[in-house]
Amino acid sequence: MADVRDVAAFILRQCGEMTAMKLQKLVYYAQVWSLVWDERPLFPQRIEAWANGPVCPDLYRLHQGLFRVGPHEIPGNPDEIDGDGQDTIRGVLNFYSDKSAQWLSDLSHQEAPWRDSRAGLADGDRGSREITHAAMAEYYGGLS
Repeated sequence: MADVRDVAAFILRQCGEMTAMKLQKLVYYAQVWSLVWDERPLFPQRIEAWANGPVCPDLYRLHQGLFRVGPHEIPGNPDEIDGDGQDTIRGVLNFYSDKSAQWLSDLSHQEAPWRDSRAGLADGDRGSREITHAAMAEYYGGLS
């Protein structure tokens, strides 16, 4: 199985430098649609419901303090992702990559997996509750 670093490196290789927030959201949607389309997680690391949307803490630690992230900041290997995973990521990028980081964050805030994981927290409050694979698969599977 690929690692979140591999997925992020693949996205950056395909799209080039972007904001850290946008990279986090694209990684999230890659995981979401892998769960729905491929019926498996793309990577094992957890995703949490932070104030600005879904975030993978393991990826965050790699780009912490950076506003923009380029391929050289993420030590992943895109070639670790199998063909189905690469196809899924390309499908995600075809739909989401031209959207702004704020648009992607706003979208995630409207969707049940992030909202439900943030239940009881005020806007802007820090949170580290996991957005589970089950919550992602159930919600987004109902959209496809």
